Amino acid sequence: MNQTVSVIRCADYEISNVQQAVCQLLAPLGGLSWVRPGMRIALKANLVGAYRPQAAATTHPALLCVLTKMLVSRGAQVVIGDSPGGLFHPAALEHIYETTGMRQAESAGASLNLDVSQKIVHFDGAAAAKQFCVTAYLMQADAVINVCKLKTHGMMGMTAGAKNLFGIIPGTEKLQHHFRYAQPEAFADMILDLNAWLNPRLTICDAIVSMEGNGPTKGTPKHTGLLLASENPHALDLCCAHLMDLPPQQIPTLQRAVKRALTPAQISGLTLAGEPDALTPQPFVHVADKSSLQFRGHGGLAGQITGALAQRVFRTVPALAPALCTGCGHCAAICPAKAITICGGLARINRRVCIRCFCCQEFCPAGAMQAHKTLVSKALGRL
Repeated sequence: MNQTVSVIRCADYEISNVQQAVCQLLAPLGGLSWVRPGMRIALKANLVGAYRPQAAATTHPALLCVLTKMLVSRGAQVVIGDSPGGLFHPAALEHIYETTGMRQAESAGASLNLDVSQKIVHFDGAAAAKQFCVTAYLMQADAVINVCKLKTHGMMGMTAGAKNLFGIIPGTEKLQHHFRYAQPEAFADMILDLNAWLNPRLTICDAIVSMEGNGPTKGTPKHTGLLLASENPHALDLCCAHLMDLPPQQIPTLQRAVKRALTPAQISGLTLAGEPDALTPQPFVHVADKSSLQFRGHGGLAGQITGALAQRVFRTVPALAPALCTGCGHCAAICPAKAITICGGLARINRRVCIRCFCCQEFCPAGAMQAHKTLVSKALGRL
């Protein structure tokens, strides 16, 4: 795969600034010379829910406006879409488009996808997901541009290029995938399979304002002032991890991408273009350390027992901040393992059933579900 990643500074979301930055960003990758008149191009944004642009949970509309204008000027038809968490139907999409500012991109010439039909895909080349259900509108596109948002993530440590394509799975089907691929390694392989099947023509990352802390929806906006682009989403993710000062081995999708020879293990193996000096690690507040999720025991039965015990002692888990909980029940409704109940107006997690998919943490409207280390792990971390 192409290992070139372009990096360009962009101070803010002023249209003129974004336009100039995107032109510089794409130039080392050949610009948009591959676009032909009449092509139907899908911009697969990160529209995880009905969040306003300033929350930094979704791809900013200014970036999608600029891309739309550039593509339309080349004679392309542009459709913008995503399958957010929860119900996947036109009324829900309309609300999300309105709240996230996508009407701006519509004014720039894009259409906003309201096609909620689905197709079953068989993918023999997959490592994990040999069959899956996808949003059909993407299959009608001649090319897909993956326009992601850089954020911390409860389950996977980071979401950027590769993880954004989990959004090709429609609505509540995502919950089944969390249950089916409950282990981070299996979930990561499934994400990589989705990327290999869709094969986006280009991945562009909105890191002008990123998200840190309790991501990917209830974290804190963080100005990072960058745009990144690559034909290889895994190479782009490696740069994003470097920017976030997050070791790649703590990101399951990058671990598996390295194992499957989709990206080098270090950014020294990449070709950096644009303004590579801008790719300097910045201090991010991360969700609880994900390295414990990858702990494996070795050395026969004793090693496996030790590994299993260590996973239980050191693992990161979703936990409730009672002062923030409103008792709305959204976490219980969205939990694929049915591990959450509402008792006395508060959410309670059955640890024996919880699969640690962090859906509750990702979609809690109040930010009451958060990723936490165990007490033992916290105590050892202070030694």
